[in-house]
Amino acid sequence: MALVNPHGKEKRLKPLLLQGAELQEEKERAKGMTQVRITSREVGDLIMMGIGGFTPLEGFMGYEDWKGVCSEMRMADGTFWPIPITVSTTEGQADSIKTGEEVALVSEETGEIMATMKVTEKYKIDKAFECQQVFRTTDMEHPGVAMVMKQADVNLAGPVKVLSEGRFPQEYDIYMRPAEARALFESKGWSTVAALQLRNPMHRSHEYLAKIAIEVCDAVYIHMLLGKLKPGDIPADVRQRAIDVLIEHYFVKDTVAVGGYPLDMRYAGPREALLHAVFRQNYGCSHLIVGRDHAGVGDYYGPFDAQKIFDEIPQDALETKPLKIDWTFYCYKCDGMASMRTCPHGKEDRLILSGTKLRKMLSEGQEVPEHFSRPEVLKVLREYYAGLTEKVEIKEHKYSQGE
Repeated sequence: MALVNPHGKEKRLKPLLLQGAELQEEKERAKGMTQVRITSREVGDLIMMGIGGFTPLEGFMGYEDWKGVCSEMRMADGTFWPIPITVSTTEGQADSIKTGEEVALVSEETGEIMATMKVTEKYKIDKAFECQQVFRTTDMEHPGVAMVMKQADVNLAGPVKVLSEGRFPQEYDIYMRPAEARALFESKGWSTVAALQLRNPMHRSHEYLAKIAIEVCDAVYIHMLLGKLKPGDIPADVRQRAIDVLIEHYFVKDTVAVGGYPLDMRYAGPREALLHAVFRQNYGCSHLIVGRDHAGVGDYYGPFDAQKIFDEIPQDALETKPLKIDWTFYCYKCDGMASMRTCPHGKEDRLILSGTKLRKMLSEGQEVPEHFSRPEVLKVLREYYAGLTEKVEIKEHKYSQGE
């Protein structure tokens, strides 16, 4: 059996990152272009287009694509896509840019020219409409809503030529492009691979989810977010060390691969779960593990809305399918990990395993209950918290799994 096809009608990866002489020529040309400064989220989206993670996108979306994605999760040409991928600038700068002009997209954080774009369209959007459709709320307390509402007033659309992957290849050994992941899976003879979305260190529930996936697939791909998180979340290098010791001591050899990808979290719950499936298909994953409150934040989504949304999209929208797993925990009476589907016992017998709760206990120097996390993982995390110079405030919110 072969790996799943990349997303889109052409069923092939479409990386937009230039190489060799073409890259050098475009970098020189970019120096003479109008510079449009772009946010961390836009940089992440751009790099995903560059490496083929957002296949089949060829650039930032125009108005008809934006509207179709918001309303129906479909681009103008019918391609399934769950979240708008857009770039914006001020009204003043947009007025100074002619349609058909090429501009340089520059990271506002580093000043690096990340790409060039031929501007085919300039348009304004109803930001509240986008937020209601994508996040199901317009509450500014929601971090994804705040991100959209704060973006500049005019969207620019057009095809891009990506010039850089930013800091990711240098900073992270686990950073992996879709073509590299596919080559790795094929070299190991895997055809069915389940992706485990991860933005926290792996505790026992993550381990259990991964092992359920390994029972039904050839392997699990622990796919770690390397972009921006919320304050108080644990840095990627610490998460990686914790994952490495867990794999070393508790997984069968050649059943796990680890990779990192360059996006920021949007916290869009169900819609983000679909986006996670889209780009995991490009990475070659046949399944996406979807646990409780996947990609959620606060109380904006029902605990299993991210699972239900996969039943609401057309059958042919995605080749990558959800691996839906119920709320998992350690049960003292079962004497092991279990889920709501397998454990008949009451709340008093269950140890609820939350990444947020674990971070809170460690940051406050509390004792972590047995069975919450593996001792090797706790050692890595305790060393990290012991080295912090400032106390980290961890706000407890609804427990999420599968990341």
